[in-house]
Amino acid sequence: MPSSESSKGVEAEMEAPAPFFMLNIPRERVGVLIGPQGSVKKRIEEVLGVKLTIDSASGSVKIELAKRPEEGGDPVALFKARDIVLAIGRGFSPERAFKLFEDGIILSVIDITDYIKPTRNNLVRVRARLIGRNGRTRRMIEETTHTYVSIYGDTVAIIGEDEDVKAAEEAVIDLINGAPHSAIYRKLNEYARLRKLGGLRPRI
Repeated sequence: MPSSESSKGVEAEMEAPAPFFMLNIPRERVGVLIGPQGSVKKRIEEVLGVKLTIDSASGSVKIELAKRPEEGGDPVALFKARDIVLAIGRGFSPERAFKLFEDGIILSVIDITDYIKPTRNNLVRVRARLIGRNGRTRRMIEETTHTYVSIYGDTVAIIGEDEDVKAAEEAVIDLINGAPHSAIYRKLNEYARLRKLGGLRPRI
């Protein structure tokens, strides 16, 4: 029978579990994540050095490094892959989600139900306010803050640089809370003006 010291030695030699993420995305977005002939899934895996295991029936996605960190796998790539999968799950096209491959680009997801009572009527009303007539409001947010915005289900997802995402977040939250469109447009235009000058880029 092995001594306690031997047992400790065996335990010390055991490898720590490899890091991974488990996510769930809407089932109707699984096909987009996989892509034609698996092209989207393959691109994410190849660019970031990760492995995606996708359950089409449930929408669950396991994201793990293709190589362990001690073998050269990059833990940062795991976070980028997570955000790209989340972005596609929240309605972004793969092309827009792939912006997250770049350093300094982040994803923010706002849950509309954190700000309103989650009834169907409320969600429909708020989504309409955020999209605007012929998509004007969403387009205005995107163009003035240099971000991508996806309104999907009960969430609003934003992709862009940190300060730009913060500006877009504030515009979205103000609109959810009932601020007049005209006031938000003025603030967004002022943000865009200051942003263009360089340097001073205050939150709105």
